[in-house]
Amino acid sequence: MSKESSLPGLYAHPEFREVGNLSAKKFVVITGGVISGIGKGIFAASTARILKDSGVRVNTLKIDPYLNVDAGTMNPNQHGEVFVTDDGYEADLDLGHYERFLGQNMTRANNLTAGQVYWSVVRKEREGRFLGATVQMVPHVTEEIKSKIRSIDADVGIIEIGGTVGDIEGEIFLEAVRELSLELGRENFVFIHVTFVPYLKTTNEFKTKPTQQSIQLLRRIGIQPDFLVVRSESPMDVDSLDKVALFGGVPRNRVINLPDTSNVYEIPEQLYRLGLHRSMAKMLRIDLVDNGLKWEYPKAVKPVRIALVGKYLGTDDAYKSIFESLILAGVEKPVVIDAEHIEELERDEDVRMYLSNWDGLIVPGGFGKRGIEGKIRVIKAAREERIPILGICLGMQLMVIEFARHMAGLEKANSTEFDPNTPHPVIDMMEQQKKVLNLGGTMRLGAQKMEILPGSRLAKIYGDQREVYERHRHRYEVNYEGYKELFCKPGEEDRDKLVISAMSEFVEAVEIPDHPFFVGVQYHPEYRSKVGAPHPLFIALADAAERKGSR
Repeated sequence: MSKESSLPGLYAHPEFREVGNLSAKKFVVITGGVISGIGKGIFAASTARILKDSGVRVNTLKIDPYLNVDAGTMNPNQHGEVFVTDDGYEADLDLGHYERFLGQNMTRANNLTAGQVYWSVVRKEREGRFLGATVQMVPHVTEEIKSKIRSIDADVGIIEIGGTVGDIEGEIFLEAVRELSLELGRENFVFIHVTFVPYLKTTNEFKTKPTQQSIQLLRRIGIQPDFLVVRSESPMDVDSLDKVALFGGVPRNRVINLPDTSNVYEIPEQLYRLGLHRSMAKMLRIDLVDNGLKWEYPKAVKPVRIALVGKYLGTDDAYKSIFESLILAGVEKPVVIDAEHIEELERDEDVRMYLSNWDGLIVPGGFGKRGIEGKIRVIKAAREERIPILGICLGMQLMVIEFARHMAGLEKANSTEFDPNTPHPVIDMMEQQKKVLNLGGTMRLGAQKMEILPGSRLAKIYGDQREVYERHRHRYEVNYEGYKELFCKPGEEDRDKLVISAMSEFVEAVEIPDHPFFVGVQYHPEYRSKVGAPHPLFIALADAAERKGSR
């Protein structure tokens, strides 16, 4: 049993409160340069964690310069996964890093997008709240941004500005924090610029010029960084770091090189050893408590091979929280199988042979018809060959479809999402969703109460907790009223029926008791994993896969 499952109240009703007039007293602003995707989110989360473990009440704000109101309608192939908070907010994946590293839940208050800012300003203008003024970027848009930053409930607010310095959409946010640092006092701000230095093999040297130019862009805006965090593929030489410090106008002891590492969970330890928290505390004039870094993550990896049957293959970030949940459960990063490739295999025997390379499988969430039949073939093979498998959201729905087709004889069973005319709609759109016209923020989202049925495998995984809250993101549900004959309750086992192991007003989880591990859940357990407390479902899958691999 994992640490998380034994913690009282971990899945209890989430409490949300208004920030009100509370505001952070000090701020750490993190910007990025040269290229995107260099790890600002990991660095921000690590910085927040070491300050938290040093006795500082800390909170985070991720600023995304895109015009979307939230990340809910974005394609995972382009932007990575959508992370869902307890209060039903669809966020950028960096909020997932914040939750895992800080060990505390994020809310919609921890994210700000350009879409939200402009929407709010335009709405206020239509309401006549600007008293006839010409509405402009400065001061009206910047004031909207500054108001959000001021509302951060913490002693130290960690602000990560997405994108890179020089992006046209990010300029107004940089202007806003520049203004705020003057209004509240520069001594209450620390600016950290995270940049990238490439290595040129042909000349055998690190090229610092892009970093120099990135810092110059930041200076032109009116921001002089206090620290430079230099990302690189391999450790940089002293001369190159000296050059970065000289041209960046930053003291050499505030230039930190963070080369690539095989495990991002090493970063807080590195920053702690370098004394970043003490340097920041000195600049911000805050006191720290020297309790050490309370940081536990799996350093030994179980000899387990797990594959994820996916359809968003453009970036590993599309399934980020699942990957991290497995890593925190002591398992290597899973291999992603292309569901469409499985569809192309001629025989079921070919599918079974292909899947024999892995000890466990995950069928994750997703939308749309592409790759669905391949996922169903994987589920069928896993059921018949007794391969441990976890279905998440869409994955659980496909488990029901597969079982209906091949065990209950409903040959054309399907979801109305993929076949509106199916004669057996075992998965159908939720009634309240049929009246929804807009797509953004309208699904069943966030923490929802459900009952774990006693006597089930799921009950054991949760440590016999009965009432829990888990995060959801879906429009379709199991058509229980139309197909009750497919299901039974724990203790009423029938090999021709799926056991329901959790219920709300919907079917929340199904399982096959006499299988090594055949569990499907409508919710997203990956959003709950924290460092030192991975979700118990991933622990259970890893344990089942390890037992299979040892045979």
